Amino acid sequence: MPRPFGEVAAVPKGPTVGAGLRKGAAVGALALVALLGATGTGAAVPPPPPNPSDSELEASRGAADSTADEVGELTNRLAEAEARLADLQNDVALKMEEANRALVDMHAAQDAADQAEREANAARAEADGAAAAIESARAQLDQFVSSSYQQGSTIGSVGAYLGSESPKDLLARAQLLDAVSGSQLDALEGMQQARVEKSNKDAAARKALEVAEQRRTEAENAKAAADAAQAAAVQAREGQAQRANELEADKRSVERQLYAAQSRVDGLEGQRQRYEDWLAQKEREERQRAQQAAMSSSGNGGAAQESRPVSAPAGASVESVISRAMSQLGVTYAWGGGNASGPTRGIRDGGVADSYGDYNKIGFDCSGLMIYAFAGVKSLPHYSGYQYNSGRKVPLSQMRRGDMLFWGPGRIHHVALYLGDGQMIEAPYSGGSVRVAPVRYGGIMPYATRLIG
Repeated sequence: MPRPFGEVAAVPKGPTVGAGLRKGAAVGALALVALLGATGTGAAVPPPPPNPSDSELEASRGAADSTADEVGELTNRLAEAEARLADLQNDVALKMEEANRALVDMHAAQDAADQAEREANAARAEADGAAAAIESARAQLDQFVSSSYQQGSTIGSVGAYLGSESPKDLLARAQLLDAVSGSQLDALEGMQQARVEKSNKDAAARKALEVAEQRRTEAENAKAAADAAQAAAVQAREGQAQRANELEADKRSVERQLYAAQSRVDGLEGQRQRYEDWLAQKEREERQRAQQAAMSSSGNGGAAQESRPVSAPAGASVESVISRAMSQLGVTYAWGGGNASGPTRGIRDGGVADSYGDYNKIGFDCSGLMIYAFAGVKSLPHYSGYQYNSGRKVPLSQMRRGDMLFWGPGRIHHVALYLGDGQMIEAPYSGGSVRVAPVRYGGIMPYATRLIG
């Protein structure tokens, strides 16, 4: 069942490789000695390579599978943590805007309170001035009334009549003094009314100042609350960022364990493959000797020509595939380039490749390099999506040297050849060249494609 790359667990300890290898080597060596003793001929086949046991292979694959599971779990947790971090970042931005709004409101409330205070002070000063004018007029009126009472009339004093030259002048002076006393009373009444109005303005200004002060206090409290919310949001974001960094570090650590586990699988399966290649060669040598013995027993030994060793088709082994691919290191990338014979001229794509002039270059694209590498094994189509389905699918945890790796997701757009030890060879992109690079797990397909073994 496919597994999203990235989930892994601790690598369990299995049987030691050394014991199995020594046992396989000893058995193979004894068999070869017995064979040579029976035939009496020189050994055309080299000594047997190590042959890991099935239990060692299963243990290494199980360790890689469990480690891959843990990487996947950490990948999911990291994705959740990063999503939470993005939410908190948005929350911080919102809280910052709310703090800015509270700051603007607080400044507006402070300005309104300052203006209300100035108006209240002016109204108080006007009311105090009106009260002083009224008191002065009242004092003058009181003095006039007192003088009139003492003289027995509303005339300010007898002195006001002195100096009149005729009875007519005396009457005019009396009428004038009476008018003066009446105007003083009218003025006093007007000033008292003005005093009431000023007092009302003073009271209204003080009420406005009280409201403004209350709003300023509320705005200051809102600003303090907004600042506190912003600080809390920033702290939460920083805590989440630290958690995401810790998960990323854990993921990298377990990925290294996965690479080690996969390398162990690669190493043991490579040993098994080399042992099987050796065994096949040994069987061919035995058949050849049997044919020679049969020809000798039939009396044709002297005329018989020595048979040439039977060999596998060119490029049918993993190492020959890799050798062909590695022989093209440094060759220019050319979109649409490459076939079973080697690099070819690229073709136009009407876009990025054309901007790099790939149609004027001799080289490989990613699938063209695979066509050349596997030319002795299978004829591959010049499209990575079809190449993905050209062989047996194996989980990434079991990938080994010589497998093809693919990238999507959805539509496949790239292919590379796995070399083992976390390395691959690829024709990467326009402007690049054939290179060896670490395996990239972002967007990698869950299966590798195996054409050999």
